[in-house]
Amino acid sequence: EVQLVQSGGGLVQAGGSLRLSCVVTESTFAAYNIGWFHQAPGKERQGVVRISSSVGATYYGEAVKGRFTISRDNAENTVYLQMNFQTVEDTAVYYCKAVGRTYNYWGQGTQLTVSS
Repeated sequence: EVQLVQSGGGLVQAGGSLRLSCVVTESTFAAYNIGWFHQAPGKERQGVVRISSSVGATYYGEAVKGRFTISRDNAENTVYLQMNFQTVEDTAVYYCKAVGRTYNYWGQGTQLTVSS
């Protein structure tokens, strides 16, 4: 069974930085597109950023362009989300998602709270 294990998150002041990690227990990790989503209280889960398999093409939502950076280490089966210049609007539970040809898998979620 494929599992996504997240780490990072926590409490940070506005303007600060944090990094989230997502380790995927799958030998064919490089074949998965990986995305980060967030879900704020009372709101639907939304995509934030994603990175493609193999070539690692990236796509960023407008709200995080220039502040967040997604990267992947295929040798370590890990995707990172570096978050800089954070704002209170970034407060949410963050999830990583692995998108395969047949199945999709979600991480357990990690809380990020940005204080003003």
